[in-house]
Amino acid sequence: MANVIKIKKGLDINLKGKASDVLLSGGKSDSYAIVPDYYNGIVPKVVAKVGDKVKAGSVLMIDKNRPEIKFVSPVSGEVTAVNRGEKRKVLSIVVKPDAQIEYEDFGKKNVASLKGEEVKEAILNAGLWPFIKQRPYDIVAIPSEAPRDIFVSAFYSAPLAPNFEFIVKGQEADFQTGLDALAKLTAGKVYVGLRKGSAISVKGVETVEFEGPHPAGNVGVQINNVKPINKGETVWVINPDDVILIGRLFNKGIADFTRLVAITGSETTERGYIKTIAGCTIESLVAGKILQGDQNIRVISGNVLTGTKVQNDSYLGAYDNQITVIPEGDDNNEFFGWATPGFGKYSVSHSFPTWLAGKNKEYVIDARIKGGKRAMIMSNEYDSVFPMDIMPEYLLKAIIAFDIDKMENLGIYEVAPEDFALCEFVDTSKIELQKIVRNGLNLLYKEMN
Repeated sequence: MANVIKIKKGLDINLKGKASDVLLSGGKSDSYAIVPDYYNGIVPKVVAKVGDKVKAGSVLMIDKNRPEIKFVSPVSGEVTAVNRGEKRKVLSIVVKPDAQIEYEDFGKKNVASLKGEEVKEAILNAGLWPFIKQRPYDIVAIPSEAPRDIFVSAFYSAPLAPNFEFIVKGQEADFQTGLDALAKLTAGKVYVGLRKGSAISVKGVETVEFEGPHPAGNVGVQINNVKPINKGETVWVINPDDVILIGRLFNKGIADFTRLVAITGSETTERGYIKTIAGCTIESLVAGKILQGDQNIRVISGNVLTGTKVQNDSYLGAYDNQITVIPEGDDNNEFFGWATPGFGKYSVSHSFPTWLAGKNKEYVIDARIKGGKRAMIMSNEYDSVFPMDIMPEYLLKAIIAFDIDKMENLGIYEVAPEDFALCEFVDTSKIELQKIVRNGLNLLYKEMN
């Protein structure tokens, strides 16, 4: 029987627009792209050229510092563009897909008969390694470092989050094979976090059940509650959807980047899941599914707390399996908005009477900040939604001052920006906490390496 850990601190934001457990039409994109900015800790080096014919699994880009880390085309077709920005920074590598996808043949493999190095080599060659991230630093995992343990959170708890039990249906064998492959990469354990009462069944791993509000599904929270990271230790983490991709590699012998993406949010006309391929355009996912004539909307690749604002010609985030569409709010002019009773408005601090409606009431929240930036207030408001055994205000101040000793003592090696998303949401000072943590981790990584 799995251990059960109850998360008491946190916050469930009940938004309107949850995805139904149904498949929607769409998802066929006229182009696919690799976007280096989606991957932290790498220096991109493009190896493909415009005009090259590629297969799904053909190498488009490598990490300059670790050439064994490859980034491959998710589809077969022709490389049509290598877009660059200032100082020739690589922005994206674009592939126009063939009508029928051809795959590089990596060969079917029986994971049970492979050694750890053979499993690692197979994942690296197929371009699936970038889906494995590491703590500390929240970067693409360094293949030469041995992880103490590997953690997989097999449920999502963010607002309007996809239902992984629906996603994994019919793909249980690939999910199990992916976990078996990960187990070969560590001398420690593979921990799988499950929602209490989950119907997902896995073997050969350590399962831990969690109950409680968001961020119970965050892998950082699970690590902190199961086996915290100490200085000098490395832990690898991977999204459950990407575990399926690794399992598919060994079971089918190809790099098949097909995934289900949830369409969510109050400004959508259809809500459900679209079968698509990683790297697709946002347009291919939302076309015909957004309220007609509504120009004042925000499309987000990911969830409302940690996702990225995108345009229709942008590309799906490398680690994202959710599109959220909410009102922008820039056309909303409220007369004495701050002084009105606020019926229908959401408030963490119960400033408005809507909290009396209970936890089942769904809210429509727009993208406005609703306040001005000011100094950080030490009021313990972060602590109420931060369930890790870390003092968030003090850690954030140490990061801003870049005091390495204090950062280490206060738990910098355990955290990622997503762990501070709720703190950012409830922050009365409107400070970009996730950006502070990301910059701090980047600077620390450069300093320590």
